[in-house]
Amino acid sequence: MSDNFTELIDGPKQFAKESIALIKRCTKPDRREFLQISRAVGVGFLIMGFIGFFVKLIHIPINNIIVGGA
Repeated sequence: MSDNFTELIDGPKQFAKESIALIKRCTKPDRREFLQISRAVGVGFLIMGFIGFFVKLIHIPINNIIVGGA
């Protein structure tokens, strides 16, 4: 019975140990790295925005043709 209990506890214990090791290894990004990540995210937002805009721009006339000029 106690063997089952220790097996049940070992999983969360191991997870906690690995999580603490990961947190200790993580560092804050320096200014250059932060700016690089911010630029990449900004470019991604712009690209996705333009894609959405063009899809909407193409969808409106097609929708009017299908539905009709009601």
